[in-house]
Order: sequence, then C-alpha cells, then structure tokens
Amino acid sequence: MRSVLITGAAGGMGRAAAKLFCSRGFRVFALDKNPCLAGDDLIPLTADLTDPAAVAAAFEQVRSRTAELWGILHLAGVYRLDSLAEMEPAAFEEAFRINLGAAFLVNKTFLPLLGEGSRVILVTSELAVRDPLPFTGIYGITKKALDAYAYSLGMELQLLGIRVSVLRAGAVDTGMLGESTRQLDRFCRRTKLYSCNAARFKEIVDRVEARRIPPAKLAEKLWRIGNARRPRFAYSLNRNLLLILLDALPVRTRFFLIRKLLK
Repeated sequence: MRSVLITGAAGGMGRAAAKLFCSRGFRVFALDKNPCLAGDDLIPLTADLTDPAAVAAAFEQVRSRTAELWGILHLAGVYRLDSLAEMEPAAFEEAFRINLGAAFLVNKTFLPLLGEGSRVILVTSELAVRDPLPFTGIYGITKKALDAYAYSLGMELQLLGIRVSVLRAGAVDTGMLGESTRQLDRFCRRTKLYSCNAARFKEIVDRVEARRIPPAKLAEKLWRIGNARRPRFAYSLNRNLLLILLDALPVRTRFFLIRKLLK
C-alpha cells in the first residue's frame, strides 16, 4: 500500500484530500496541529508544524509504519488580513512561520522517506503570482515566498528524482473564507491610520471570492497532479477574472483604481 503525508489535514481542503486518497487505496498520514478523525487507512498525527521537536516526533511515528512515502501534500496555512504599517511584529513573523516555515520544516524532516519518483505538492495561492489587494499583503507575500521556495526546492530535488509542483488555487469554499470576513471587520475596528470603508472593501473581497469551488474539486486536482506522468511545476485552479484583469493593468492605474475605490 502506498503512503502519503498530508499537512493541514484537519482543515477543509486537507480533509477532502485525505478522504479522496484513502478512497483510492492510499494509507494517509494526516498531520495537523488540530486532531483529525482516524479511519481504516487514515492515521492522525497531531503536531505544531512550526515546532522542530513535534515534527521530528511525527516523523518517527510515520517511519515506524512505513519505509517510504509516495509523496507529501502541503495544505497547512493561515490567512491574515492586516495593515503592513500597523500589524504587530509577532503576527508578521507567525504568518511566515506557518505559511512558509512549516513546509520547509516538514520537507527537511521527512526527506529520508522520499525516494526516486516521490512527489511533493504545495498548495500556494492565486496571489502567489499576482499583486495583492490592500491589507492582504502579508498573506500574498507569504504565498509568493512559498511559491519561490517550491521552485528552488524543485530545482534541487529533481537531482534526487523527486518532483515538486505547486497548485495555485483561487477561492475554495472552506472556513478560511469566513475567517477573511472576520479579520476584515476586526481590522476596520482597530486601524488608526486608515479611514476604512469596510462595506466598500468587503464588496471588493466578495467579488474576488464570489466564485468558490468545493474542497473535493481541489482534492481531485491534487490527485491528477500527483499521478501525472510528467507533472508540470505550476498548476492553477479557479482563476479569478477580476484579479487577472487588474494584474494586467499598469501599476499606476492599479494604484489609482484602488485609491478611488477605498477612499
């Protein structure tokens, strides 16, 4: 039986991926800081993915049950909406530790279980290759960094016969989208620098997130990427036309439009 490690397995996307891979004959090691429900071929592992000791302990649990992983799917992440001029340094650093550092730590720790032909797939974001909207900067920056890390990792691991791919997903119908609304409301209450028109900004965010896909669709895409004979480095899913059009405009025009919309 082939084995796969899935991070963020307690979240909506992670649960969907774990369910799909189990249904197709895989043993799934479900790694998350929150407990996951166990199943016949689903083995929950609870660990803080930013803690080297906790990840090392999870590695030992996996190694006691298998000598090789078919692949690692990275779905762990955190959404942050805040002002880059006002957010606390601890919150800035935490976003990088979770969205980038956790992937680095898991890959480094579990590399001994990856052999020739193994796959590493990281879910980044549509924003990884686009300029973020105001106050989503910290999220976009960390996802750009994750995307660049994946590219560099792929350059290296190809020499070991291991393929690395990224899935740049748009809006997925999980609890993270509800969290974006809560964080927007919190930001508008707390900001002292910006005269925040919450209703107007929320309208922009809602338009960007209007076309959501179910987590099962993302899981199916991960399955196809993982089983592709010659996988590409980058894949997209649920691209947003408004973001594409905005990104195609000259930078000065983008700044002008956002200034007019939000002031």
